[in-house]
Amino acid sequence: MLATAARGRETPLGPVTAETHRSFLASDTGSALGAGFLQCPSWAQVKTGWHARTFGWGPDPAAGRLSGVALVLLRPLPGTRKYFAYLPEGPVADWADPDIDGWLGPLLRQLRASGVFAVRIGPSPAYRRWSAARLKSATGPGRRLSDVLANEVDPLGTAVAERLRARGWNRCGGEDGGDAQPRHVFRVPLAGRTQDDLWSGLNQEWRRNVRRAQRSGVEVVVGSAADLPEFHRLLRVTEERDGFRLGRDLRYYERQYAALNDEEPGRMRLYLARHEGEILAAHTMIRVGRRVWYQTGASADHRREVRPSNLLQWRMLLDAHAHGADVYDMRGVPATLDPGDRPYGLLRWKLGTGGEVVETLGEWERPMDGTANHALYRAFRAHLARR
Repeated sequence: MLATAARGRETPLGPVTAETHRSFLASDTGSALGAGFLQCPSWAQVKTGWHARTFGWGPDPAAGRLSGVALVLLRPLPGTRKYFAYLPEGPVADWADPDIDGWLGPLLRQLRASGVFAVRIGPSPAYRRWSAARLKSATGPGRRLSDVLANEVDPLGTAVAERLRARGWNRCGGEDGGDAQPRHVFRVPLAGRTQDDLWSGLNQEWRRNVRRAQRSGVEVVVGSAADLPEFHRLLRVTEERDGFRLGRDLRYYERQYAALNDEEPGRMRLYLARHEGEILAAHTMIRVGRRVWYQTGASADHRREVRPSNLLQWRMLLDAHAHGADVYDMRGVPATLDPGDRPYGLLRWKLGTGGEVVETLGEWERPMDGTANHALYRAFRAHLARR
């Protein structure tokens, strides 16, 4: 059905090289679409157990004249020649175009011809936004983000959700999970703001903690690949303390650091906070175009009173601003507003920067057309449910 809708107006699509893909993301057109780092060609080198393909569509994909791109990760279904396709936070496209069949249809047809039985995408538009001030006043036992009236409901996000549902797509999971990438993220707007604006945007506790770290002699520096083992050691300490497990070994971060920086020097940075010669905290930052992400943070259990993580984040925020970023994305936050819930501490910490919680559209799935593909998709979903 989707594959045949509006074929007369379809945009040409074809495979593109990693270099063509990168060039588009760096172009004015690509930058305006706000691609995330998970759609960079280099991300394919980070993910093991997946095959990767890159596609582009536009007036002439073969010549590099593009209007959108997609990094597609393919995971084979054991015992078959079929694949599950995943486009993390992609495709990179003009989601404001009401005729999404014109570019999404050819992509789905190409994937189906390649043996894909189902596909998951992550549309970029936001859905709802809550200011830090509104959420701080709405905390309480049993309270959740969904209990609080949003400051803004994005009309584009609402329209895209309706268009996807009408074409057989299903939103993955619910408020607390089901997406591979965080549905609720925390973002600090940078465009049009001065450093003084950013400082005044921090709450009193954050400003006090940054000053305490500075008075205590905490030093923030940019590390190198040689510091990744110490970062990973601190990450294991953090996981144990905070009760979560990312499940990523040191080799994962070494691949990530090498791949992203080979693609563009400085794309991924490792920031270190030292005190009296010891690294007490380490955070990673990734930048693509005019967007910057704080990806992963780790800290020691001792000497927490000198507040190394606050000073680290302040330095990263300033560097993102100096880089010309429009937004500093602090990635995922929990949906709970209950101070008694352990995960709430992460949200409280990020709220102190004065940004906003953004609910993205999340991830969407659909099986490809055909009885066999639908059967494989049902079996695939049942397998995931048993894990």
